[in-house]
Amino acid sequence: MKFAVIGKDVSKSLSPKMHSFILRQMGKESVYDAISLSEEDFPHKIEALLDEYDGLNITIPYKESIMKYLVFFKGDASKFGAVNTVVNKKRMGYNTDGFGFAALMAGEGLQLKRKTVLVLGAGGAGRCCIKTLMAAKADVHVYERELSRLKAVYSEFGGFAPYTAVPDCRFDIIVNCTGIGMHDTEGYAPVVPTRSGQNILPSLLSKCGAAVDLIYEPKQSEFLRIADGFHRQTANGAAMLFYQAYAADCIFFDKMPDVETANRLWRKYREVNA
Repeated sequence: MKFAVIGKDVSKSLSPKMHSFILRQMGKESVYDAISLSEEDFPHKIEALLDEYDGLNITIPYKESIMKYLVFFKGDASKFGAVNTVVNKKRMGYNTDGFGFAALMAGEGLQLKRKTVLVLGAGGAGRCCIKTLMAAKADVHVYERELSRLKAVYSEFGGFAPYTAVPDCRFDIIVNCTGIGMHDTEGYAPVVPTRSGQNILPSLLSKCGAAVDLIYEPKQSEFLRIADGFHRQTANGAAMLFYQAYAADCIFFDKMPDVETANRLWRKYREVNA
C-alpha cells in the first residue's frame, strides 16, 4: 500500500521514517513518501494525490484546507475542525493529533487538570491542542495574531480566554503551535505582544512551569532554547509526531490504537534511532 505525508515543506519530516518503522512493526508492506506542495499547487494537485495513494497524512498548513476535498469525517476531525489523516478511497478524514498530544503530555509527566495553559497559535495544530486541553479541564488561554481566525475558533469552541495581546503573567504550561522556529523561520521564536506591542515571550517563559513546542526539527527550537535558559522543563514534538503516526497507521489498517502499544513502539524506535 502507498502512503505519504503532505505539507508545504516536508523535506526534513520524520514522518516517513516513523511511519515506515511502525508499519514494519505491524507486519505491513508499504511505501511511504514525503510530498511538499506550495500553497499555490495544493488545490491543483491534491485530487490526483488522493487518487494515487491509499492514505495521506496532512501537516502544516493544510490540516484545514484538506477538508473541502473530503466527504466524511470521523471522531476528532469533526471536533477539532482539522484533519491530519485521510483514508483516500473513502475520502474519510480523521485527526490523531489529540491522541498524540495527550500522550506527549502524559509522557512528560505534565498534569493538565486545573493548570493554566497558554497556547500560541489557533491553526490546525492549535485547534487540536485547545480541544484536548479543554477536555482535560485545563484553564486554557490562546494567543493568535490573526483576529479573524481567533474569533472563528472562539465562536466554534468557546471555553478559553482569547488573546491578540497577552498579559505578562505566569502560566503553568506554554505550548507553541505556530510552526515558527522550523524551516525558513529556524532560529526564530514566536513574537507574543502586549497591548503596547512589547514582545513578552522571554518574560513568559521565565515564569512558566514547562514549555512545549510541537516542532521537532530542530530538536531544540529557539522557543525551547529560551525556556531552557531559564531552566524550565521543555519538550519538543517528536513524541507527539510518533504517537499520532501510530494512531494514523492503526486507522489505515483498521486496528484499535492503545497507549501501551504506542509507548512500547516509541521506546523501541528511540533505541533503534538513538
